[in-house]
Amino acid sequence: MDKPVSWKASGLPWLLLSLLLIALDQATKAIVLAELQPLQPHAVIPGLLNWTLAFNTGAAFSFLDVGPGPQRWLFSALAVVVSGVLVRWLATIPRGDWRNALPLSLVVGGALGNLIDRVRFGQVTDFIDVYWRDAHFPAFNVADSAITVGAVLLIGFGLFATKKS
Repeated sequence: MDKPVSWKASGLPWLLLSLLLIALDQATKAIVLAELQPLQPHAVIPGLLNWTLAFNTGAAFSFLDVGPGPQRWLFSALAVVVSGVLVRWLATIPRGDWRNALPLSLVVGGALGNLIDRVRFGQVTDFIDVYWRDAHFPAFNVADSAITVGAVLLIGFGLFATKKS
């Protein structure tokens, strides 16, 4: 990988988006922690979307949510390692390469947003409850959304990349 000449020329300024996502994620979690009672839904779009305070000790979308245990530190370490790798990758791409920089910064922001919760509380605060009739998708948050959108964009841009002449 080629290294850009300067910090400003690299993809590192995209980390400002990551910081914005972390702030938005933590602000929304602080609001729901102050305003909502656990597992009591508040309808936003009846039949489709509730705000429902829930806690997750597992990975995104409650994967491996088995209560307190070593997964807290495993997922924390994974977030640090993945974020470090992605920041290093951002440092090697040109600033204008938004097809790589945007998804990477979304994943970094989401990973670090959830990492803050894991370190502070031992669990991640979730509150977005999407459902249809009796079928509920696992509750999630802004950080989970950023990780998911970033990963989908990275895969999509990779699959449909055009070759440069």
